[in-house]
Amino acid sequence: MTKFILLPLLVLLLMVAPGLAWYPRLKQEMLITPETTIVGHARDYIMAPDETLMGLARHAGLGFDNLQRANPGVDPWNPQPGVRLTLPGAVLLPSDIRTGITINLAELRLYLLWDEGRRRMVRIYPVGIGREGWDTPLGDYKVSVTIDKPVWTPPASVRAEKPELPAIVPPGPDNPLGDYWIALGADGLGIHGSNRPFGVGRRVSHGCIRLYPEDIADLVGRVGLGTRVRIIDQPVKHMVRNGILYLEVYRAVDPASSGFPVENWNRAVIASTLQEARGVPVMIKAAR
Repeated sequence: MTKFILLPLLVLLLMVAPGLAWYPRLKQEMLITPETTIVGHARDYIMAPDETLMGLARHAGLGFDNLQRANPGVDPWNPQPGVRLTLPGAVLLPSDIRTGITINLAELRLYLLWDEGRRRMVRIYPVGIGREGWDTPLGDYKVSVTIDKPVWTPPASVRAEKPELPAIVPPGPDNPLGDYWIALGADGLGIHGSNRPFGVGRRVSHGCIRLYPEDIADLVGRVGLGTRVRIIDQPVKHMVRNGILYLEVYRAVDPASSGFPVENWNRAVIASTLQEARGVPVMIKAAR
């Protein structure tokens, strides 16, 4: 009986207002130890009438691409009411993660790793990144400045595409940088909020990294000048713990050419996971 009471309540709560998108929410789930495998947890959700995946992603605090990828076969604009979805809140950490910020373009997520005494903690945010032709660059950076209520000066390349833009856009609802700007050096690359939050979890920007308004407000208070930022593109994440392979894929990979070690685990499951690229951790037991 309890399950059937809680699910409608979850639907109503998500329809009222957007939630914070960073996760995991529980302090104990933020803790990273040598035994850590999957961070966070997935949840089930029952679609309500007139909902779309775009609206659900915003209200559930997820990236649109992550939600769509985790639920293949569901029409993102006209899903069937009552269909059960997976809210993808469980992830493997990227292999290149380090203290500071790591942004994995393949999965459209930002990881913030920090130390509290002797404990290592992680917080994860969905992000929007550069679209084709405006790709977000890979590399190592540092936070050079943070600005509240930034003024946007559209660069010449953007004004060439949209000549109707003003020379300067003041803070406010028309400013695409939102309420905060975190600069990564002097070349115009940065992390910021957005006046178009439905672009989070998608490849739609001119190269910068955008967060939901409530998430950039959280992140900006947790970084300082000199915070290290690494931007990577890791479409396949994997980890082995206690004889079990954990595999998480964001871009379809041909098993024959992946170079992925398959000899110790179920080859058929590995092949399907690499091809489906659902972006959710899959546990694969050792082959017998």
